[in-house]
Amino acid sequence: MVFRHLRRVADVLTSAPFAEIRDCDWAPSWSHRQEKPLVVKLRLKRFGRLNHATYRVSVIDGHKRRDGRVIETLGYYLPKAKKPDDQLGLNIERAEYWMSVGAQPSETVASLIKRAGGTIPVPKTRVRKKGKGKAKPFVPPRRSAKRKKAVAAPAAGAEAPADGAPASDASPAPE
Repeated sequence: MVFRHLRRVADVLTSAPFAEIRDCDWAPSWSHRQEKPLVVKLRLKRFGRLNHATYRVSVIDGHKRRDGRVIETLGYYLPKAKKPDDQLGLNIERAEYWMSVGAQPSETVASLIKRAGGTIPVPKTRVRKKGKGKAKPFVPPRRSAKRKKAVAAPAAGAEAPADGAPASDASPAPE
């Protein structure tokens, strides 16, 4: 109910008479949902009844839940099928297309694609350049001359008092 009301308010503010309010600096931003980059994954979507799971191999946005909205269905996987030929049906061409575009298969889907006869592209390893030489050893920064004098002066002028004796400027008592 409240969401519908906010949507109506946003629709009114985006209309032509409110263009001055919408374009000013102090107006609130009504686009509270930020666009996330699309992360496409090839993964399994679970179907079937209790203790008899069936899966569909599907292309899904990575931010969606496991059984969420599908971009495209590529095939099926029936782990409890009697014949091994009936266990897997997969459109390998479409799976390879999606991987070439940048979709990341899950571990299970990658093994299913290999089992069906497809290939998984290997990500390029990054080659690191050689260093220019040895790293310089750490040298602590030098203290300034003023700071050295301020620290050294109290230490050189007074000796440490004996145990339990108060530190005072009075001269020692004559004998």
